[in-house]
Amino acid sequence: MVSAKQDHAAEHLIQYLRQLAPQVRRRLLAELERLHLLGEDIPHSEPLIAALRAEFRNTGQNHYRVGNPSRYFFEPIEPVLVDSAPERANSGQIARGSLAPIWSLVTEQLLRSMAADYIANATKAISADKQPEARQMAQAFQKKVLTSLNGQLGSTDGAAGIRDGLMAYTSSHATFNDLKKMLRYLDMQRELEDFGRALAPKIARLESAGLDRALGLLSTLKARRVDALPFALTILSKRLESPWELLSVATTPAADRAAARIAEGPFAMAVSMVLDQIEEKHLLLLFALRNNRPVRAKEIVGEIYRIEQALRTQIELQGSGWAQRLDGLMAAVQAAVNAEISSIPGDHRHLTHILESPRLRPGHSFGHKVGHIFEKSWDVVAGLLAGHADTTDRRDNVP
Repeated sequence: MVSAKQDHAAEHLIQYLRQLAPQVRRRLLAELERLHLLGEDIPHSEPLIAALRAEFRNTGQNHYRVGNPSRYFFEPIEPVLVDSAPERANSGQIARGSLAPIWSLVTEQLLRSMAADYIANATKAISADKQPEARQMAQAFQKKVLTSLNGQLGSTDGAAGIRDGLMAYTSSHATFNDLKKMLRYLDMQRELEDFGRALAPKIARLESAGLDRALGLLSTLKARRVDALPFALTILSKRLESPWELLSVATTPAADRAAARIAEGPFAMAVSMVLDQIEEKHLLLLFALRNNRPVRAKEIVGEIYRIEQALRTQIELQGSGWAQRLDGLMAAVQAAVNAEISSIPGDHRHLTHILESPRLRPGHSFGHKVGHIFEKSWDVVAGLLAGHADTTDRRDNVP
């Protein structure tokens, strides 16, 4: 009965949305997706998002891509685009959700006539399969946009105007930061493209010669453009089969496991970026649990534990800010897991949830486990002791 009421409410909202202008519906879709990526639980939002996505997919206006010309305009920053909310994009990332309001600002407020000319001419070139010509047009339009934006951002009043202009299309203040990051990226586009070309397209393991090469490329780029480093680390991370291996570029130059020494290293920000990965996976875990996807949730939890193990193994975190952040993130993950496990109906003593598999966290240190015993019931203690026995090669078969 509740489900029927929910479906009726969602359908009522969809009917209301159909009365709004397409431009307004596109903005609403962008805002719903941003809140969704932040982990906000908005009633009836999923059928709304599905309906809006289907509408713009059917009309060829796939969300921020108001026709293909916008895709060519944003193409250079693709290596650092992430499917996170703008509020969660770090200094080397640009949220894909920020592109819709930025595109609207440029085409509706800043350079309306120039944008209209670019869209019309680029659409013709794309329709005629003249992709190089379309890219040249995009580059020319980018230069005009950069000149306009840099000019306005150079003054306090101009920056305030740009910020207020963006707020007409999104409630996210972080989109303004993404706009500034986009300008910085485009300013050093050539250097970053050279860095990307020098890397292997896919890196199975970041070690030995491959790690040395990555460190050399990062050092060279940092010497030329220190502000390019966050973007370069993002580009490298997206090439890694296991993105958390980005940690190696921070720990290797220090030749020491002490957090203080690593923090003084040239690529210390890579540690924070790896912690960002746990935060993103925590949101994915919450989404999987809310949508009753236990197998996917188990995969995500396993990934989180592997990242945690790498951080605690490669860095002596005790007393550091990194340790505090990691402990906070893992507490949130554990709370989500515990809440899911406790949702099993009936006598839990005779049930085992998929997230309770001891293989999910095989390398978790016994000392760290003991520190969290107070959060667990005594029937789990035997499992902890069994895990300790495994790590000390006393392979007792404790159930």
